[in-house]
Amino acid sequence: MRFSPARASAAPQFEGLPPIRSPSLHFERTRIRMPMLKNPITKYRPFRLINLPDRTWPSKVVTKAPRWLATDLRDGNQSLPDPMSVDQKLRYIRQLVKCGFTEIEAGFPSASQTDFDFIRKIVDEKILPDNVWLQVLTPCRPELITRTVDSLRGANKAIVHLYNATSPLFREVVFNNSKEKTVALAESCTKLVRQLTKDSDPNTHWNFEYSPETFSATEPEFAVEVCEAVKKAWEPTVEDPIIFNLPATVEVAGPNVYADQIEYFARNITEREKVAISLHPHNDRGTGVAAAELGLMAGADRVEGCLFGNGERTGNVDLITLALNMYTQGISPNLDFSNLPEVIRVSEECNKIPVHPRHPYAGELVFTAFSGSHQDAIKKGLAKQNSRKDGIWEVPYLPLDPVDVGGHYEAVIRVNSQSGKGGIAYAVQEKLGLDLPRGLQQAFSKVVQNHTDKTGKEITFQEIIDLFQETYHITPQSTSFTLEKYALEAGTGSEKARTFIGTLKRGSTTTEIRGSGDGSIDALSAALAKELGVTVDVKQYKEHAIGEGKDTRAASYVECEVLEGDRKGERVWGVGIDTDIVAAGLKAVLACASAVAK
Repeated sequence: MRFSPARASAAPQFEGLPPIRSPSLHFERTRIRMPMLKNPITKYRPFRLINLPDRTWPSKVVTKAPRWLATDLRDGNQSLPDPMSVDQKLRYIRQLVKCGFTEIEAGFPSASQTDFDFIRKIVDEKILPDNVWLQVLTPCRPELITRTVDSLRGANKAIVHLYNATSPLFREVVFNNSKEKTVALAESCTKLVRQLTKDSDPNTHWNFEYSPETFSATEPEFAVEVCEAVKKAWEPTVEDPIIFNLPATVEVAGPNVYADQIEYFARNITEREKVAISLHPHNDRGTGVAAAELGLMAGADRVEGCLFGNGERTGNVDLITLALNMYTQGISPNLDFSNLPEVIRVSEECNKIPVHPRHPYAGELVFTAFSGSHQDAIKKGLAKQNSRKDGIWEVPYLPLDPVDVGGHYEAVIRVNSQSGKGGIAYAVQEKLGLDLPRGLQQAFSKVVQNHTDKTGKEITFQEIIDLFQETYHITPQSTSFTLEKYALEAGTGSEKARTFIGTLKRGSTTTEIRGSGDGSIDALSAALAKELGVTVDVKQYKEHAIGEGKDTRAASYVECEVLEGDRKGERVWGVGIDTDIVAAGLKAVLACASAVAK
């Protein structure tokens, strides 16, 4: 399934970025030769688990979509080697709106004049629809909070996102703060935000989000303590709940531990009905999506992340993977990725980071099968799917119908030297409408195998079709015999059932032939043997219709055994296609004769 523009096999180089270097090259330059520890417990401590023996999240099931926040233009953008231009940001934010996001974190306005001006542009030019919340981030510093709020003045819906670090490592090493000072800082900054927003500016619908940054490494009871102080200072309502973002700033433990942390917080925070618990998983351990899913099971209401998982280090949680995981479980994510190729194109061109070919749902190869057994299963599954009346999608190896996200079936099966008859037959069926008999599938797969073994490359569907038509003499250029006209006469008495009378053209030579047999195909075989010395015995014949209505054509397949000459005993196949079923069968026999005559 090829979503993106043509991609080279090597990692692409984007204009304006330094060449992509692998970590191994970096290690080579810096001469790092430290061996991995045989006993890593001497250096790395396992994360302290939460005592939650009565946890309930393992038995819960996600049944509805959460609130979504896209932080591509803040968390995602600040992680890019080459941040987006204003035009790229505008293109990206419009794509997010098109996908259905109603909460978008668009910048860090106190960090730079560029970010401040961009937020003002969104507000002044009314870039966002009225139903979309514009969110921005600020640290707990009074002068930066004031500038942040100034960037949002005049917005229809605005969320101020305040954060300060709460984990022991940051309190003790980075900021040299006590627990008491950490709580006091969060509380005083929340009061300042309130004073500057909902208490003094009724023209904007204000909301507030607080993040105990490094929540994943913070003592659970202290995270609750900080958030209680913040909640008291903000005074949320059921109609406008405060957002507590509980980030896995660094993924320091398994997703089950994060779920325990979320359930502990949800149980212990007071006035739960006035609180929206938001998840912000990072992907340091590669389990960001799992952490988000388990966090939702544990009681969270909202998820923050980026398209395709862009973000610091190994990235944020991938919102597309998370949403489509729900979709394939029958849950509407309330987001629209029906044109995923467009989303990929915008992301790649704005972020200047390619989507990996194996990226879930979106990668160039995720709906593609090269393996012969996989191809055979998919081919059979797609055929069965077409006859289903209940509409339920059940196709081997394809948990999602590619069509739902803007893909197509042609790229589901791709053929190389590892492929089998199923994938090759699928290609012929897709392009020509031919449902090949099993014996012909086996015969043609050997032809394709020889071709790919020689080239060492993948063979395209069109190359398969060209090879098929040449091998089985379907086109005028590939056949030795052209039937210019013919007639079939019925026999009487002791004569054969049919007599074939026709004119064949072979190169520039025209020959009149005549022969009798039990049917049209047998009669033609007799005529070929009598007049041209081409002796073949029909061993298998199959036919089917192609299309419907007035455009219906007939396809015939004939397997013949060579009776004389150097190729005696060899089996050859011929294929004939015509609007007339009899003519299609005759063409198939002539295709066999062409294979022998050559």
